[in-house]
Amino acid sequence: MTSWRTKVLPPLLAIVFSVLICSIALLISGADPLQAYGTMIGQLFKGTTAVDTVNLATVYYLSGLAVAIGFQMNLFNIGVEGQYRFAAVVAAIVGGAVVLPPVIHVVFIILVALLAGALYAAAPAILKVTRGVSEVISTIMLNAIVGGIVAFLINPDQFGVLTGNNLKTEEIAPSGRVPSIPLGDGELFGFVIIAAAIGFAYWFMLNRTRFGFELRASGESTTAAAAGGVNAKKMTLIAMLLSGAVAGLVAIPELVGRDFTYAITSTQGYGFTGIAVALLGRNHPGGIALGALLWAFLDKSAVSLEQVDVPKEIATIMQGAIVLSVVVAYEIVKRADLAAAQRRVGRALSGGRPASVSEGGAV
Repeated sequence: MTSWRTKVLPPLLAIVFSVLICSIALLISGADPLQAYGTMIGQLFKGTTAVDTVNLATVYYLSGLAVAIGFQMNLFNIGVEGQYRFAAVVAAIVGGAVVLPPVIHVVFIILVALLAGALYAAAPAILKVTRGVSEVISTIMLNAIVGGIVAFLINPDQFGVLTGNNLKTEEIAPSGRVPSIPLGDGELFGFVIIAAAIGFAYWFMLNRTRFGFELRASGESTTAAAAGGVNAKKMTLIAMLLSGAVAGLVAIPELVGRDFTYAITSTQGYGFTGIAVALLGRNHPGGIALGALLWAFLDKSAVSLEQVDVPKEIATIMQGAIVLSVVVAYEIVKRADLAAAQRRVGRALSGGRPASVSEGGAV
């Protein structure tokens, strides 16, 4: 049974380790670490930084959930980047081409994004279960291909519109937008509520359904799962498609809550960030949420470091240190927890020996 130490200590150790590394880097560069960290924290309470952090964390959260679903099946879906970009451009094109009643229009865009993301994940999923092709290789290749697909679809000769020097899709009608929530000086994505619901659905699926049990069992050991009547190939296919579907929603908070269009210059890299967030959150929806908030905070507060003559790249160093140390921290705590469990079992067995055996040994 997993103890609280295995769940809580690794991310804490990873964060502490990354802070130490960055502190050393700051001292070497002649900067004051306390001043730098104080500036970053202070930035959080200025203007719309706090709201912007939560908005960005919503995107990271969805990306982390998509990666975590694959991790549960012992699959490394590194293709979240390509899946969300493909789904975003398709959802933007289709959503901008129709006008439906409010709510229905939003649901329609979400469904299109889900289907598009699953469709882009279908190729590596089928190759995995039919030919044993590594999902890492196939999804990396699809990540490279998606750039060309987006450029083709947003071309003015296809579905794009040239606005100034930027190419983008037709703007989504007001009926297809999710209202923002006014909060202080900023506006919080209304999609944050939907993201939270998806996180709850992910938790419920894993812990309260037969499918979730079979998914985790197959991820632990396909041989043992097969002995229990679970079709490992079927679970692999479903897990990849489900991961791709959730990946399709990554850019939707920005699409229906702020931009209302998808441009050739739209932000990239959310899929790769999701890998780090899922690792930091230990594939648990609550942990992923905290990891997403931490990552978004570092991204948004980094710019404030230039006010105290500290390169903003120090935040990137911290993020990298977290990624590197989180795996090591998990392994250290896991081994310590296992050793403690073995000692408890040893003491229980020695204390439960028959009296004759103990006496014979004493003689």
